[in-house]
Amino acid sequence: MKKANNLLALILALSFLTPSLALTACEKDENAQLTTPPISAPSIEDELPSTPNEPTTPETPTTPSTPPQTDSSDTSAVVKPTAPNAQYIKTTGNSVNLRSGAGTNYAVLGQVHEGESYAVLGKTGKWYKIYYKNQPAYLYADYGAIFTITQNEKKAVESVISEGYKLLGIPYVYGAVRLHDGNGKLLKGFTAQKFDCSSLIQYIFYKGADELLQVTTRTQVKQGKFVAKKDLQRGDCMFFTNESRQYLTGVERVGHVALYLGDNYILHTASDYARIEKISNQRWKFYIESRRFL
Repeated sequence: MKKANNLLALILALSFLTPSLALTACEKDENAQLTTPPISAPSIEDELPSTPNEPTTPETPTTPSTPPQTDSSDTSAVVKPTAPNAQYIKTTGNSVNLRSGAGTNYAVLGQVHEGESYAVLGKTGKWYKIYYKNQPAYLYADYGAIFTITQNEKKAVESVISEGYKLLGIPYVYGAVRLHDGNGKLLKGFTAQKFDCSSLIQYIFYKGADELLQVTTRTQVKQGKFVAKKDLQRGDCMFFTNESRQYLTGVERVGHVALYLGDNYILHTASDYARIEKISNQRWKFYIESRRFL
């Protein structure tokens, strides 16, 4: 009887506790399914970065529901690579010695006049390495001023110009034997120690880019692509008339050709030797047209 009373008491006690346990369990389940957490609880979205592996910073908080927008039309961040500069040295004194090495103890290869320009190949101490008459030479830095011209992005153009650098100082000889006949057949008697304007241009285009140019200015001007004066680019060939041909007509007016380097500079040979110089006002008066071969 005592055991029965104890069992009855236990049953009555459990009947009072069961509703409380059941309610607690339901509250947990409902909280787990809530789409809006209690005000006092932190939001789950506040605890996560807006983009995986890209945590936000206090200075620039992000809103998960509104990802940052980018303006596809904004090209200000796109930077087009620029071509490197070609470096030149212009002599600032007369009878400046060019030597075979970087020092006064080396042999003198020649003397140059004030205002003459050469392409810089390198520098050793205070001596600039250049090309002079088909060989390396050195010019003392105190007798020159450096300037630069932007290179052409085409390697073939720069290769042609580099061949021209080697010929600076080579004597001008009217009617010099051409390298080839205009179709690639090499000619006997050619030497790289003398050029006139059209033979020099033919030579450097063949050596630098394997490009075949004809044998005179009046045949070369018919080749390539016409280029308006305003569209001149480094590596274009400029054609001029001269005092003896300026009153002729048609192609017969053409009497000179030069390679344009940019910034109003040309590489050519005329009357004395191959050189780099600025286009004078008088030469501009003789200008006819330009052609692009590369």
